[in-house]
Amino acid sequence: MNFKKALLILLLFSCKILLSQTNAIKIDAHLQDNSDKLSILQEITFHNKTNTTLNNIYLHNWANSLANNNTPLAKRFLEDYKSTFYFSKNKEKGSTTIHNLLVNYQKVEYNEVINHQDILKIDLNTSLKPNDSIVITANYTVKIPDAKFTRYGKTKTGFHLRYWYLTPVVYENGWQTMSNLNLDDLYMNIANYNINISAPKAYSIESNLKNTLKNNRTTTTNFTGTNTKDVIISIDSINKFTTLKTKKTLVKTDLLEDFLDPRVATDIVDRELNFIEDFLGKYPNKEIFIDRNSVGKNSLHDIYGLPKWLKPFPENFRWEMRFFNSLTIKYLDDVLLFNKRKDYWLKDGIQTFLMIEYVKKYYPEVTILGKYSKYWGIKSYNISKLKQNDKYQFVYQFSARKFFDQALNVRADSLSNFNRKVVSKYKAGLGFRYLQDYIGDSILKNSFKEFYAKNQLKPTNSIQFKKILTSKTDKNLDWFFGDYISTDKKIDYKIKKVVQTEDSLKITIKNKREMTAPVALYGVKDKEIKFKKWITGVDSTKTITIPKNGFDKLALNYEQLYPEYNSLDNFRKTNNSLLNKPFQFRPYKDVGDPYYNQLFYSPNIRYNLYDGLILGINLNNKPVLAHNFEFSLTPNYSTKSKNLTGGYALGYNHFFKSDKIYKIKYGVSGSNFHYAPELGYNKFSPFVNIQFKRNSLRDVGTKFLLTRLVYINKDVPDNLQVSERDKYTIFNVRYVNSKPNVVKRFQYALNAEFGNNFTKFSTDIRYRKEFNRNQNFELRFFGGVFLNNKSKGDYFSFGLNRGSDYLFEQNLFGRSESSGLFSQQFVVADGGFKSNFNQDIFANQLATSINSSVGIWNWIEVYNDAAMLKNKNQNPRFFYENGVRLNFIPNIFEFYLPVYTNEGFQFNDNYSSKIRFVITTSFDRIYNYIRRGLL
Repeated sequence: MNFKKALLILLLFSCKILLSQTNAIKIDAHLQDNSDKLSILQEITFHNKTNTTLNNIYLHNWANSLANNNTPLAKRFLEDYKSTFYFSKNKEKGSTTIHNLLVNYQKVEYNEVINHQDILKIDLNTSLKPNDSIVITANYTVKIPDAKFTRYGKTKTGFHLRYWYLTPVVYENGWQTMSNLNLDDLYMNIANYNINISAPKAYSIESNLKNTLKNNRTTTTNFTGTNTKDVIISIDSINKFTTLKTKKTLVKTDLLEDFLDPRVATDIVDRELNFIEDFLGKYPNKEIFIDRNSVGKNSLHDIYGLPKWLKPFPENFRWEMRFFNSLTIKYLDDVLLFNKRKDYWLKDGIQTFLMIEYVKKYYPEVTILGKYSKYWGIKSYNISKLKQNDKYQFVYQFSARKFFDQALNVRADSLSNFNRKVVSKYKAGLGFRYLQDYIGDSILKNSFKEFYAKNQLKPTNSIQFKKILTSKTDKNLDWFFGDYISTDKKIDYKIKKVVQTEDSLKITIKNKREMTAPVALYGVKDKEIKFKKWITGVDSTKTITIPKNGFDKLALNYEQLYPEYNSLDNFRKTNNSLLNKPFQFRPYKDVGDPYYNQLFYSPNIRYNLYDGLILGINLNNKPVLAHNFEFSLTPNYSTKSKNLTGGYALGYNHFFKSDKIYKIKYGVSGSNFHYAPELGYNKFSPFVNIQFKRNSLRDVGTKFLLTRLVYINKDVPDNLQVSERDKYTIFNVRYVNSKPNVVKRFQYALNAEFGNNFTKFSTDIRYRKEFNRNQNFELRFFGGVFLNNKSKGDYFSFGLNRGSDYLFEQNLFGRSESSGLFSQQFVVADGGFKSNFNQDIFANQLATSINSSVGIWNWIEVYNDAAMLKNKNQNPRFFYENGVRLNFIPNIFEFYLPVYTNEGFQFNDNYSSKIRFVITTSFDRIYNYIRRGLL
């Protein structure tokens, strides 16, 4: 036998050994579409490829993650402010029922892991030694859930299955168990699959595995796959999949739109594959399977600008960008085995970086507003000038400026939804663009290729990439793999000073924050780069000298190569003039322009009974990415009172990094309007608002402590003297803790007021419980007490059904009205009663009340209230009422229809005057109602 022949035999033998050590999974599954069930007989050949003797085996059983409301996935839905699954019917949920489970054809003990119903633990009868294998046989039934929960399950036309079968847990320094949290991040070893799946003839079956046989008589389809880690099955009455035959490989997808010619789509995909291959290397498989549900699930839709129906972009652009994103995901996911729950940033970063580079090469001039950037009235805005690749820096800054960003090595299940789907991906991608310019394009690209080639179809992590990259450059990258990846520290530099000499410039660069990273210095003239240099080691301040070279402006990060906390202070004229940037006035809001100090103005329209229609203009310094220092000035003209009115506010936001305090806002505000016919008021209020950090960024609650001095000066009628109710000062301390859970909501507030003639304390505690989509229970307790009260009258007293709002903090249309439509406006305060009694009722010593409501159908509720009020030197008085609440939008649009009170039934000829209403014009309240669960 010659040497070549012997070598070939040895190679074949080695490959056989290698394949024999790969797990094998055989499945026979039968779909019962009338009951939405899969009957499964599964055999797993599990190889112990570790150096550890195993006494138990773990299996992921994610099909059981939707079994009930107590699974980790069900709790995750509630964290995400989604109640659909919680209130769903049992027939919509999904589960696994195991009939029999054997190891080496013998019975074994197995059970669900406590509090993790989608993980099975099997106790082996005989220990499994390294390099040995066992055969696990399971007979079970999967109840397929409705696809509306996770996108996987029963659809309108069929079934889309993912994570539907039992899979061995990866053993890597211990068992890497993970419950399904709707992140599509199951960590699996590769396996060789042989699957027979049968379904009624009405369905077509597609998969990411190879279709080897379809028997029309038995309606059984056979799929096989070698070295595959995830099996997706589509069983549908409509064949939605199209195969595109590109020059590189076959692409099977259901993402093809009706308006797109398949030949055009093939050319686009072929170009995308060539581009990805240039950065990563060849895709090892003959076919790529891209399904809409899997690739589009954990990303935000329509991130390319305006809605699709406006058609702002070049033909096919939106589809091409989405498909490139999907193709990149599959290119990486099918080949690289990451534990994406622990180590996701590398894959996300490569994916985003490739998108940036693709747009840079083929669509460098496309803006985020598309063709509308050139329209009159829009083209003057700075936002119209932002290119597609500018959105990454912008979105990162939006999150970082609010300190909502998180480190890239934070576990994926601990990220907020906005960070997981967008911000962290953008920061990782921008990091690679940063490295590309700093260390060189070829070094980064070659590192990608080597990492992709060396780690195909075997477990890997970002540490392996770090080793490859750092071996190819002499530049120190500790800042990148340290602070940039492992912390939420921000990059933020500014040019502090410029000193001119005869032939050079001495430039002092200041590091405004705690992260030290390379900074790019530019010399610019007429927006053209004349000079560029990377500066390192600026941990505090650093002065460098550069030659004059025909430029009149200096800039840091001019090309926006790296994500920076604030890039608006990166410019400075070489002559070091005092007015570094001129002022620019812009209508409404705009994104910041680094060349100008921007001021924004917008019309302000309000209404109240005494001022009439209030017309004015708001002037502020609040771009889309707000500054720490904010001011707002709103001069108005009131058409009814014929007077100038308005308000103002100045504040500074001081953010904290490591303390329990999120931020402290110091400020002052004031206003001037009318509170009665021809009678105005002036309000002046310095304040300090301490907002505490949430337990995590996934927590939607809020906690704050507000301290303020409120100065009120009211006009009085000519025939009356100024009293304590017309000119007064109150020191107010208020603490609010709110937890707006989607099923159980709890909030409490503590309030203290110190006036000239009184001291009072009160508490407001609220609880709301949702029983199903149409039924709920709401409870509020109010308690208030005067420690001392020397005031006259009831102006500062606790009210039963209305308060005097002497702090002027409620948006009341007719605050002094005792009759008529505007007197019927309702604001939850003090006793919280809704009925209009024959006279207003107050308490100058003690007040307690309980307000409750029960939902009976949709937005219709029944409310019941009870209260006890006590005045000085009088016996307590008790009150009660009930009625119907039309709760269309909670705290925004409601109506109260009283039925019965202490005064008897409320139905009479004047019943319409007893109806109370809630209508808010507060943009913040409406915005917060919409945004819950999105960030």
